[in-house]
Amino acid sequence: MSYLFDTDAISEAFRSRPNPHYLEWLVAVPRHDQFTSAVVIGELFAGAFLHPASRHIENLRKRVLPELTALPFDVAAAEEYGRIRAELQVSGKRIEDADLQIAATALSQGLSLVTGNIKHYDRIQGLQICRVLAESRVALSRK
Repeated sequence: MSYLFDTDAISEAFRSRPNPHYLEWLVAVPRHDQFTSAVVIGELFAGAFLHPASRHIENLRKRVLPELTALPFDVAAAEEYGRIRAELQVSGKRIEDADLQIAATALSQGLSLVTGNIKHYDRIQGLQICRVLAESRVALSRK
């Protein structure tokens, strides 16, 4: 199985104290099965630029980006985006455009989305969601 990592799933891995259950799972996933979206990279940079005096931008460029394979938001993803957005609009269950683009990239590439934000993505039909991050957070909170 190959995976597309959402913003929170990438951020978790680079925290000073990452969730140990999630990290254990992550290191078992072969590197060639790990992807993210250019949209996620944009979200990571947006967060880094909120703290320009810190080392976030430098860390993102030097530590995070070299570890990622970013997929573009291409025509196939754009078609999925349009389909999903129309379906959600008709049902009155809209979500943020960035989340739609990330989900559309996962669907167009046949990837399972790794995210801790299950409620953002649960309403998208056909999207495979890897719940390991969300479940590991629940398990950690019970300790």
